[in-house]
Amino acid sequence: MNRIVVIVSEPKSLATTRGHFLLALRVAGYDVHAAAPFDEMTVRWLTENGIRFHHLPMARAAVGPIGDAILALRLYRKLRELRPQVVLTCAIKPIVYGIPVALIARVPRRHALITGLGYAFTDHHKSLRWRIINAVARLLYAASLRGATTVTFQNEDDRDDFRRLGLLGRTPASVVNGSGVDLDRFKVAPLPEEPRFLMIARLLRDKGLAEYLGAARLVKAVRPEARFDLVGDTDPNPAGFPVSEVEAAVADGTVRYHRAVEDVRRVIADSRIYVLPSYREGTSRSVLEAMAMGRPVITTDAPGCRAPIIAGVNGLLVPVGATTPLAEAMIHLIDNPDEANCMARNSRSIAEQRYDIRKVTAHMMEIIETGQQAAE
Repeated sequence: MNRIVVIVSEPKSLATTRGHFLLALRVAGYDVHAAAPFDEMTVRWLTENGIRFHHLPMARAAVGPIGDAILALRLYRKLRELRPQVVLTCAIKPIVYGIPVALIARVPRRHALITGLGYAFTDHHKSLRWRIINAVARLLYAASLRGATTVTFQNEDDRDDFRRLGLLGRTPASVVNGSGVDLDRFKVAPLPEEPRFLMIARLLRDKGLAEYLGAARLVKAVRPEARFDLVGDTDPNPAGFPVSEVEAAVADGTVRYHRAVEDVRRVIADSRIYVLPSYREGTSRSVLEAMAMGRPVITTDAPGCRAPIIAGVNGLLVPVGATTPLAEAMIHLIDNPDEANCMARNSRSIAEQRYDIRKVTAHMMEIIETGQQAAE
């Protein structure tokens, strides 16, 4: 029986984002193991579904030579103990440490899944701190990905940027349609008639929080009936957005802040238009979930954000970091409800055609099983 070890830095993603794929691996006959920081609910879900969990302490946002050396050593010992045929790494730290360690541990197939480039590639203001982090990230990616059997991206822009920057070497690269969306779980919900906007994101500057709050203020000045909701927890990332700014927007009536929500279907169903003014994504899961539930989307014309959107068909695209165009797009959909209704229907149709989680999982299985570059 083939054994696969999936290494992630965010344990909850194993049950949420990767759950369907892990179960498909089990059905295909793999002995599936997961290595990640500990999370009680995730461990329970994995155990109930016959997937072995291995605790791997990993600070997602911290970098330290001693701690990272200990991480690499622990991972090496675990891979030598398990002797898998396949390793799949997701996110920057599992990739830059997991791929070289798997190579040293003589794992035959070493796959990297790049679900987004994060702060290291998306600081809109190009600060000195960002330039240093970007340079280090590029060096680490270039060194690790040359040891990968395949690299999989969630949008073509990321793949093309990595090729242009010379980070892939000769490693085959594939593109899948994000992590997919469960169309049976995220069913179409009736659109409220009231102009209710929703954004779901961790509190990070590069998610476009400042633009969302700024646009909400502009819109409410001329369309006071509009409502704006924000869902998402704080984040230790260097690009963290101050919760005090969100609280100020709550205090002045601009936005309703719900923090983290276990099941986002309720808040999506309560919204009319989904908004994500992010600077860059892999492919946003929240956008796909909103599309599956039949919501028009306003997002940025940026890598990973524009991928699921056909401008004027199922949503609108606005420039990155621009508050006024975002507000104008919101007002346009308030003032043109029939157009918004049509976009809502098209969103569901596009989700069914391109982002059905069963199709995305089948594509990932093909990549894992063959180790060959998927058709581009």
